[in-house]
Amino acid sequence: MRRMLVCLTVLCLMTGCSQGAGAEELYWQQEISHLYPSDIRTEETSGTAQQTGTETVTDEIQAIWVPVMQYGDWMTGKEESQFRENVREAFAKMAALGINTVFLHVRAYGDAYYDSSLFPKGAYLTADYDPLKIMTEEARKQGLSPHAWINPMRLQTAENLARSDAQYPLRQWHDDPAYNGTRLVNVDGRYWLNPAYPEVRQLIADGAAEIVDKYDVDGIHIDDYFYPTQDASFDAAAFAESGASDLAQWRRENTNAMVKLLYDTVKAQDPSLIFSISPQGNMVTDHDTLYADAALWGSEQGYADWLVPQIYYGYENAACPFTETLTLWKNKTDAAKLIIGLAPYKIGAEDMWAGAGSQEWLTDAEVLSKETAQSLAQADGVAFYSYASLFAPEPSAETLVAQERERIRKLLTE
Repeated sequence: MRRMLVCLTVLCLMTGCSQGAGAEELYWQQEISHLYPSDIRTEETSGTAQQTGTETVTDEIQAIWVPVMQYGDWMTGKEESQFRENVREAFAKMAALGINTVFLHVRAYGDAYYDSSLFPKGAYLTADYDPLKIMTEEARKQGLSPHAWINPMRLQTAENLARSDAQYPLRQWHDDPAYNGTRLVNVDGRYWLNPAYPEVRQLIADGAAEIVDKYDVDGIHIDDYFYPTQDASFDAAAFAESGASDLAQWRRENTNAMVKLLYDTVKAQDPSLIFSISPQGNMVTDHDTLYADAALWGSEQGYADWLVPQIYYGYENAACPFTETLTLWKNKTDAAKLIIGLAPYKIGAEDMWAGAGSQEWLTDAEVLSKETAQSLAQADGVAFYSYASLFAPEPSAETLVAQERERIRKLLTE
């Protein structure tokens, strides 16, 4: 388990609150304290991590994200046997750590790392085999629950989409002047789907349906890539046709309709399958910038089984301190399980978007393990972003990560 605006894209991808980029104010000015309940600083959320002192609960979700970038190492230039061995080794490490659930990125850019009739083969796959089939098989061998992770709205770059095979719907829409600029929209050189249109939402749902129909997965997972811009030109034609007067609320309704259809599609295949969403950790950014009503999805039945907010913040984060943010999500989530998304990639690094807390991950080597203990005590589980951050960190952080990994192993297994 997470924007394209104002030249902050790469930094935003690696920080939680900062993905609100595009608003005039900087992220640490977009604080969320006005959302906290008046009694937030109770003994339950004292600002220090709590140890459970008990064995891991058997139904606790202990998850990890495998993002598409990982396939560059595992998959590109590799034959099927090599890919399988890479996956087997990685999944064995996960299981030894105490991980029981894995989010596998199978559609990141309107592409497919599985056998699809709707989306073209992903660029990292350079041979002829089915990565998702292999990953689900190897996950089962290690006792891991595999979930297929898709990005519903984000597509390829304009250059790559124009070169894609004409048999696929997205290329056909790209070549149709009535659809290019309405159903799919170019934002800074990358195309995005516009969920205002029923046929767009249906294509997204059909993509999920073919995964759960063909593969031994336990669920479908989406993350926080919703609307890529606040610019009204993105969907001006659809908004004008809608007759709505409030653009922000109308966009949230479109996102809700997309999420609801995904949930219903998954459940129609098998009611026991899980539909999970990993929104931004900052609810204000979710609601106001990404047009994602995460509070609704967590409080009303029929939108999500699990919410996995990306609470990628330290305890001293100026805008979204960890304890208060966790409690906010807990208070807003009663119709879904709450799994806390955590950020191993920050171990031993400066957190440049944390304001006054920018040095916390440098001065405290145990932030992640403290947050893990607190999340296990107060929520339904944890999810770590990402596999590489825990098992193949930057050389400068290797020792610190190894020490934290051992502390986390004890929390997850003992």
